[in-house]
Amino acid sequence: MDGKVVLAPRWYTMAQVAELLGYSVAKVKTLVYSGELRSLKDGGSRRSLPQWVDEYVERKAADSEVMELAA
Repeated sequence: MDGKVVLAPRWYTMAQVAELLGYSVAKVKTLVYSGELRSLKDGGSRRSLPQWVDEYVERKAADSEVMELAA
């Protein structure tokens, strides 16, 4: 082992969230401004905690399951 430490991000930029979700940055910003995706403002930038992104994905998956059961 080469002794390198790999750190996981403590929070994501909107661009990182977009990449993780496969969305455009504009779509992520829309989700943030609509309240669907939690974020915080740090200086002039918006950030999302990894668990907030996970919560969004879990909510979308649960909504999809409900819609499939209703169909």
